Order: sequence, then structure tokens, then C-alpha cells
Amino acid sequence: MSRTLVIWLPPVAALREENAPYPAWLRIDDGVIVDSGQDDGWVGAWETPQDEDADGRLVALAPAADVPLRWLHYPDAAPAQAAAAARIDALKDSLGDAASLHVVTGQPAGEGQAVPVAVTTHAAMAAWADWLKARDLAPVAIIPATAAVPPPEPDTLWTAEIGGEQVIRSADRAYLSDPELDPLIAGNHAVVPLDSDRMREALLLTLAAPPLDLLSGGWKPKRSWSVDAAMLRTAKLLLVALIAISVLVPVIYAIRLAADTGRADEAVVAMAKKAGVAAPDPAAAEAELDRRLAAAGGGPLAFSVPASALYDAMGDAPGVSLKTLSHRTDGTLSTTLAAPRVEDINQVLLALQARGYRITAQPMAGSDGQQMANITIRAVP
Repeated sequence: MSRTLVIWLPPVAALREENAPYPAWLRIDDGVIVDSGQDDGWVGAWETPQDEDADGRLVALAPAADVPLRWLHYPDAAPAQAAAAARIDALKDSLGDAASLHVVTGQPAGEGQAVPVAVTTHAAMAAWADWLKARDLAPVAIIPATAAVPPPEPDTLWTAEIGGEQVIRSADRAYLSDPELDPLIAGNHAVVPLDSDRMREALLLTLAAPPLDLLSGGWKPKRSWSVDAAMLRTAKLLLVALIAISVLVPVIYAIRLAADTGRADEAVVAMAKKAGVAAPDPAAAEAELDRRLAAAGGGPLAFSVPASALYDAMGDAPGVSLKTLSHRTDGTLSTTLAAPRVEDINQVLLALQARGYRITAQPMAGSDGQQMANITIRAVP
């Protein structure tokens, strides 16, 4: 349900009075005026709990006494250019210091259409802002009340009552009525009362599509960021779920890893049992298998393991040659290397160490001038 509360702002002069009258107000539900008055009834009308899906807004109407309205024509100008020109011309035609004036122009829908221009003062805007703030009201727009009066028929002027004010509307102006000045301004044109039903329809159309809004420029409300309570609760739940998942993932992974490790250990013990090795755990089974392989000259202590590593290391050092080579049953490989330079032998030793082997080296000089070294290589890193 669409719901709008409209309040006529008091004239600035009335704000200075101690017993200022209540402002006129009306309440609109789904485009229909359902309640109105000139008392404090608008407080209850606005504070009544709304439906969860209701769209409520507050609109304030500025009095004609403080915000007269003009319509300026620029037939050959684009809408944006016409609005800019109207602002400049309105400032030129206004009395008082330009810095104290608050000029607002509307945006014509098409080229050649009239531009609505409202002129008031920053002092009036400040007074209304204080009045609204004192009542905890924050309107979405402040529209000149005169903007709601439709243009009159040719050669006539409308007179209409809106918000307790009598307003005169000509073809290009809308202002507060003055019994002494109205005949002079009207001249030969007839001043005709505007039908109340037509005035009400025009007001509803103006509220639905405001031609201009005084809450612009320096008076445009600052955008406030608010956090929706439901969204905040959802974010908290998502954060808790994310933390729980972050904790559960490594826990589940650790459980699976422990289970896989247990199955692997059982398989090792079973394989060792098939080989005739009775061991309580995989480590004991592996140690017993290595001992038996070493005794048989095989397994990780066999000759081929360190010898293969030695030949791979010598492949990257072409100047190194192998003089002697022997192997013990404990997996130790003994060799004598020769090279034109000590650096070449060191290259082989560093390569073996990089593979994780334990190296001992005893350098010596060869009879042919080459550099030599007696080296032992432990088969098991």
C-alpha cells in the first residue's frame, strides 16, 4: 500500500508567533485522500503502525507567502539549457542579495516547454528545517504549494485555497493573493475560483510527480547509510556458518588422514607378516625387513642405490673420473674420484649431499697432477 502524509509548512512569519496555528495536513492512501485537517491529528496519522509492505513517505508543502512560483519560456533552448537560463534570470529579477536566495528550477519535459522557478531564502529554509527537526520529521521533498495549482484558461486567472492560503495563478505566475493588488495585476482578465475537485486532482498529480523540490543544492539531505536488521542477522548467521566450516574442514581432513594412515599401517604389518616378519607396528616391520635385505645384500642398502646416485652426480661434471669403487654390506659405498680441479670433485659431492646422502671426503694429490679424493657415501640418507 502506498501511503503519503502531506504537511503545509507554516509561513516564516507565523513561526515567530507564540501561538502559531497548527499546519494543514492530509493523508493519502493509494492515491485517495482519506483524512485531513488543521490540527495535531497528523501526528497520529503518521505514527500509526503501517503494514509491513506499506510504502510511506512524508511530503511538505512550502507556503505561497514565502515561495512564489514563476514559469519562464525559452522556445529554442534544450531542457537543461532552459533550466540554467531560468535560474540566472530569476536571480536577476529578484530583490536582495543573491547569496541569501535559494533558487530552484524544474526540468521541462521537452524543448520549448515552460520552466518552473521557485525563489525563497536560505533563512526560510533554515526555519522550516528547524521546525521539522523539532518534530522528528524528515520529508522526502519540499514542494512549493503554488506548484499544485493548474494553469488557468486563456484570459483568466485562477484563485484557489490551498493549505489555508488563497493563491492566485496566472499563465506564468503563482503567488499569495492580496485583495488590493489582485485587481491591478489581473487587469482586464477575470479572476475565477478554481473548482475544489479539480484542485484536489491537481494536488494529487503534483505529489505523484513533483515539478521541483526545494530540498536541492545545499539543502539536499545527506545520504545516511542504515543497516537492515534482517540483513544484519543473515550476515551474522553466514559468518557463524563460515567459521564452523573453516573449523570442520581441517578436523574432517585430520580424521580422514588418521584413518588412512591406520589402514596403511595395517597393510604394512600384514605384508610383513606374509614375508615371515612378525612385528607389532609398521616401523618395527620396516626395520626388520631392511635388516634382512641388508644381510642379503639388497634393499635400500644394496650397491645399486648409492652407485646410481654417484653416477647421476658425475653426469653433471664431465671432468671427474672414477678410480676405485667398493661396497660394504652396511650400505656404505667407497670410491676414489679424480679431476683436474678440486671444484669439479666438490660439484659431485654437493650433488650427492643435495640428494640427502651422508658424505665423507679425504682430498689428496695424484701422481699425474690431478686432484683426487677418497669418498664414502652412506647408502641410506
